[in-house]
Amino acid sequence: MSLSPAKGLFALLRTPYWLMTGGLSLLTAFAITKSDFVKIDPLQLVLIFFSMAFIASAGFAINDYFDRASDAVIKPKRPIPAGALTIKQVITISSILFALGLVMAFFINELSFAIIAVDSILLLFYSYLVKRKSGFAANLLMGILTGTAFLYGEAAVQNTITFASLSLYPIAFGTIGGNILRDILSLDGDSKVGYPTLPQKIGSIGAAKVGAIFFMLTGLLAPLPYFVEKITSYIGVTGHTGFTVYYLPLILIWSILLIYSAVRLVTSTSTIENIRKYERMVTMSMILLPLALIVEAIVGILL
Repeated sequence: MSLSPAKGLFALLRTPYWLMTGGLSLLTAFAITKSDFVKIDPLQLVLIFFSMAFIASAGFAINDYFDRASDAVIKPKRPIPAGALTIKQVITISSILFALGLVMAFFINELSFAIIAVDSILLLFYSYLVKRKSGFAANLLMGILTGTAFLYGEAAVQNTITFASLSLYPIAFGTIGGNILRDILSLDGDSKVGYPTLPQKIGSIGAAKVGAIFFMLTGLLAPLPYFVEKITSYIGVTGHTGFTVYYLPLILIWSILLIYSAVRLVTSTSTIENIRKYERMVTMSMILLPLALIVEAIVGILL
C-alpha cells in the first residue's frame, strides 16, 4: 500500500524528533533560567522550539533525498521510494524548512542564528558526504548535532553559552552509542547498499563495545550540571551557577541504567537479541533526562 502525500509529508518531517530538538532546547532554557523563564516572551518560546524543530526536519528531508537510491532497497516505505513525494517536492520542502529555521533564529538573537547556521551546514555535510564515507564519523557528527540543542536553549534566552549548558553537552554521547547499536541491528541492509558503518569495519562485537564506551561516558557525565558551580569555583572561575540537588535523583537512575547497559554490552554475549535489548533499554530510559530538567525547572520556580 502506497503512502498518500499527506502521510508522506508526515513521515518526511519525522515530527516525533521535534521533542528531541526544539523540545530539548526549551527544557534546557527552562531548567537554566528557572523562575526567570516565566518572564520570557511567549513568541520567543515558539521561535526557539520551531526554529530547532524545522532545521531537524529539513535535515531529515535532505537526507532522504541523498538516500533515495539506498532507501529503495532497504527502506522502500520512505516517502520518495514509496512514491508519496517527488524528488523536487522533497528538495523544496527541505529548502523551505531550512529557510524558516534560519529566519526564526535570526529574530531570536545573533548567537542563536550562528548555532542554527552551523547545524544546517553540518546536516548538509552529513547527508551529502559523511554518511557515505564513514559510518562512525556520521555517528560522531549526529552526536555533535544533538548536543547543540542544549547550547541553543541557553543561547536563545540569555544570548550566551555558559558552563550550565556546556555541562549538559556530554549527554549527547549517548546518541552516538545508540546510533552505533542501531548500525549493528541494520547491518544486513547497510551492507547491501555499501554504507561503511562501524560494525562492517570491526564487527558487531567490537562495535557493541565502542557503543558501550559512549553509554558509560554519558552515565558518568550526566550528573555534571549539578557540580558546575563547585568545579568552576575550584578552578577560580566565578559566576557560573549549576543545577540544584533536585536534578540528581532521576538523572542518577538514568546514569545507573546507562552504566549497567554499557557493562552488559561488554560482558554478555553480543547476540542481536542482547544488543536490541540494551538499545531499547537505553532508548526508553532517555525519558528520564527531560523529566530531570522539568523537575529542576519547577523546583527552581517554587523555591
